[in-house]
Amino acid sequence: MNWSPEEIQAMVARVKFDERGLVPAIAQDAAGGEVLMLAYMDREALGLTLATGLCHYFSRSRQKLWKKGESSGHLQHLKEIRYDCDADTLLLKIEQVGPACHTGQRSCFYRRLSETDA
Repeated sequence: MNWSPEEIQAMVARVKFDERGLVPAIAQDAAGGEVLMLAYMDREALGLTLATGLCHYFSRSRQKLWKKGESSGHLQHLKEIRYDCDADTLLLKIEQVGPACHTGQRSCFYRRLSETDA
């Protein structure tokens, strides 16, 4: 992936961001298909992800841009990016370095919801 700034701008323009300027982004293991995490991107995060090949997101709790793995070293290398039929959700096919979840789990979706959960 080696896009020009004009190509990146055109790709970002095709995405429908919500009223807060955000779009959900699902990170999926490119090789095995496992869903690793859900985060949000703003226009800047999407542009940086496309420009660098490293996944960037917008933290809703901290209200700031962040590069996945910037402190932990658990980077996400973008292999492919898709958007859904409504252009309001992104699917990032990635190569994950280390665990994706801040808890140390490979995936943020390691817990099963059932009536017997503690």
